Amino acid sequence: MNLKPACFLVFFAAATATTAIAAGPFGPLDVFELEWASDPRISPDGESVAYVRNHMDVMSDRRCADIWLVATDAGDHRPLTGGNGCHGSPRWSPDGKRLLYVTRDQGAQLWMRWMDTGQTAPISRLTRSPDDLAWSPDGRWIAFTMLVPTRGKPMVDPPPKPKGAEWAEPPTVIEKLVYRADGAGYLEDGFRHLFLLPAEGGTPRQLTTGDFHHGSTPAWAPDGKSLLISANRREDWEYEPLDREIYEVSVADGAIRPLTDRRGPDDSPAVSPDGENVAYVGFDDRRQGYHLTRLYVMNRDGSGSRVLTGGLDRDVRSPVWAGDGKGLFFRTSSEGNGKIGYVDLDGAVEMLASDLGGVSLGRPYSSGSFTVSAGGRYAYTETRPDHPADVAVGESKDGGGQRVTRLNDDLLANRALAEVEEVWFDSSHDGRRIQGWVAKPAHFDPEKRYPLILEIHGGPFADYGDRWAAEVQLYAAAGYVVLYVNPRGSTSYGEEFGNLIHHNYPGQDYDDLMSGVDAVIARGWADPERLYVTGGSGGGVLTAWIVGKTDRFRAAVSAKPVINWYSFALTSDAYNRFYLYWFPGFPWDEPEAYLKRSPLSLVGNVSTPTMLLTGEQDYRTPMSESEQYYQALKLRRVPAALVRVPGASHGIARRPSQLIAKVQHILAWFERYSPPAGAE
Repeated sequence: MNLKPACFLVFFAAATATTAIAAGPFGPLDVFELEWASDPRISPDGESVAYVRNHMDVMSDRRCADIWLVATDAGDHRPLTGGNGCHGSPRWSPDGKRLLYVTRDQGAQLWMRWMDTGQTAPISRLTRSPDDLAWSPDGRWIAFTMLVPTRGKPMVDPPPKPKGAEWAEPPTVIEKLVYRADGAGYLEDGFRHLFLLPAEGGTPRQLTTGDFHHGSTPAWAPDGKSLLISANRREDWEYEPLDREIYEVSVADGAIRPLTDRRGPDDSPAVSPDGENVAYVGFDDRRQGYHLTRLYVMNRDGSGSRVLTGGLDRDVRSPVWAGDGKGLFFRTSSEGNGKIGYVDLDGAVEMLASDLGGVSLGRPYSSGSFTVSAGGRYAYTETRPDHPADVAVGESKDGGGQRVTRLNDDLLANRALAEVEEVWFDSSHDGRRIQGWVAKPAHFDPEKRYPLILEIHGGPFADYGDRWAAEVQLYAAAGYVVLYVNPRGSTSYGEEFGNLIHHNYPGQDYDDLMSGVDAVIARGWADPERLYVTGGSGGGVLTAWIVGKTDRFRAAVSAKPVINWYSFALTSDAYNRFYLYWFPGFPWDEPEAYLKRSPLSLVGNVSTPTMLLTGEQDYRTPMSESEQYYQALKLRRVPAALVRVPGASHGIARRPSQLIAKVQHILAWFERYSPPAGAE
């Protein structure tokens, strides 16, 4: 007779135990469970969004992607592709009845989906990967860019090889200026050109010719008779790499003519709905380290160019005409937060949505994209410190957006994440206000002092912000307070702030970073006896610079740094740019300018245990930079380690296991040099 009460008590106890289970920390293997949205493409009628849903495959240790569809009211969320997860670049036809995309199952090809039936079929048989896809206004043609290989005459004719002989591979002869690129390796000989393909499939037709690259997304004129592209067609284009112009290309015969003519990049052309005007972004090249990119509008024939965003001291990207032709949407970033803006033809600017980004998974860099429907509804990638990119949708007049996906709620709702707080402080150098963020470990106790990691962004012309960052979450889960800062030179604070490090990097950005550390200590959050520092690329430069200037940090990890600007300027993949924009001349003409800004010049001061961590296939900041510093430290008997990441380029944490390994090695190094338990 007492079974019922007993059963009730057992049930109640179980339920209580279940609800009392605390969320666990974000752990290394959780990296494989993350998902994020990218390339959201709103349909012409504004009712649905096709987007790329990215995930990790724990068995292949690769990032994978499929195309999904979600209604703008957050309903009807479903996959459009499947298989091995190698799909991307969804593009709606002008009438919204078809969806073009790229699949890489067996080589990159263009596929079409008919939305009424769900039928899919390949429409291309290409030998190289297509990029920069664009539908013609009438839906009959697809424009895209693709590499066209070139075959030069060999320098030598080797003697004939006997039948069955196994000789070594012949030498590779390099004569072009730019011959390798980080992440791509040694470049195939050839040039990227513009092509047309019938939307029903068939043979692509090459529109552009010549030994020049045409690499921007083409913009169709409303009548479909011509396309606008950005290209550098100077004879000395390799030596003036940023001098791109807007060109008009005839569909009928490929005739090409320039619409702009200035020294500097003119990019992202967009033709107004009535065909009368062309918008584009660019700047006058003054050989500065940082240039503010502005939005321009000119007449269809290239005359009458004028800047629309002259009153906005922020970079402008990705212009999209409003359906009524009265203004343009654009992407920007301000004080570390990505935004969608709108400017009318009189130059009046308003911000429509914030929190654009979340595609940069490891660290909180600016990223993301948006698209706009004919009626003015927009879709974009939205992020906050507690989640990577989701799809969000907004109306052009309502001043904000609404998330329509929640790709990580199943994972992150069950994890105790770091709370991220914005901080502002004054630089000790000149009192300038500097912005940063502090990630506090879960269950943070304000009465307790925590070990602190100063994490420094690269670039250096880039920004961190209030965005998702898996690496920061992993540091916080290990019990550290994490400080990340936008010191002078960071973008999203205007042109003057960005150029405070022009020909002066590293410089007073060091003072900004130290002031940030002091501000967090003053708040009582950080233990001044347990300070650690790390950063990658430009952040690796500053890490090595910091330990040459101070011994306040117990340990440091400099990831993929530049240690010697003289050697870097002649070994980096972009060596045709750095001497032009970051220094007053060639290294052999200005050796002192290169040496005085090199962390190697301060190595005689270093006593901080320092680890170097670099990808073995890094062509941006080559392994030789890290090796120089490691060997110098070892000769000076400073505790040092060199961590080489096999197969990794400058994007050292591109694969999930590499991100995990990077964080674990950094934490292990810091733990090795942490004070003994109970020590003050």
